[in-house]
Amino acid sequence: MTDFPLHASGDLPMTPRSGAKAARYAVALWYVLALVGHLAFLAYILAVFYPPIAAHGTAALEGMHLPAGFREGDILGNLAATGHVLLAAIVIGGGPLQLLPALRNRLPRFHRALGRTYVMAAVISAIGGLYMVWTRGTLGGVISHLTISGDGVLILVFAALATYHAVGRRFAAHRRWAMRLFMAASAVWFFRVGLMGWMALTGGVGIDFESFTGPFLYVLGFAQYLLPLAMLEWYFRTQRGVSEGELLVFSGTLTVLSLYMAVGIFAATAGMWLPRM
Repeated sequence: MTDFPLHASGDLPMTPRSGAKAARYAVALWYVLALVGHLAFLAYILAVFYPPIAAHGTAALEGMHLPAGFREGDILGNLAATGHVLLAAIVIGGGPLQLLPALRNRLPRFHRALGRTYVMAAVISAIGGLYMVWTRGTLGGVISHLTISGDGVLILVFAALATYHAVGRRFAAHRRWAMRLFMAASAVWFFRVGLMGWMALTGGVGIDFESFTGPFLYVLGFAQYLLPLAMLEWYFRTQRGVSEGELLVFSGTLTVLSLYMAVGIFAATAGMWLPRM
């Protein structure tokens, strides 16, 4: 599918320039934090959702922490919700692994198989998510409907383009679209980390917890995928050759966002995922 952007033989030139060196360290920090955070969320999904669903099927969704869980008589909706939850493990667990060059280089067959599975899981999950949002609703009202739908559409578009370029053996273009797919498909993780980081730092300013609305949530609804995608596009720009100053600004911006992400990962793990496991 793709690979971890910066590594020992990475895309930024291995020069003594401080900007290039800072960029490598900044991206490495981001990846390590993202990997740890995704694995923590994966452990939560496997521990909380898989055993009940294995034992009771779609009925296990009743009482779970889901905005669109089990509904009596809604067979299609219950199947969509169940599939959405089960496939989340592949999306959350498989995505970061596809960013590792060692996996692609040493286990190319596994890398390709996981990539195909990841794309399929992301597409089915996105379609199921769009169906649930517009038939069952979600927390946060119309704006949340639109932000979630925007992410779902991007997942479908990025998956199609990543597959198209892979089939055509245009692997450089394939990797770029696959990396965009990873950012969009991980929006559910970015949202939780962004929310818990904000709550840890501000106590929840700009959030109405009763209706789960408010200016911060409206911003986060779009930022959960547009901000990671914007940083990814900036990273692509650095690969084409930029000034020393821009490399340093990119590195500083990514480092600040990574530190915020670290706060959110800790808060989500300690305050939301571990207590329910």
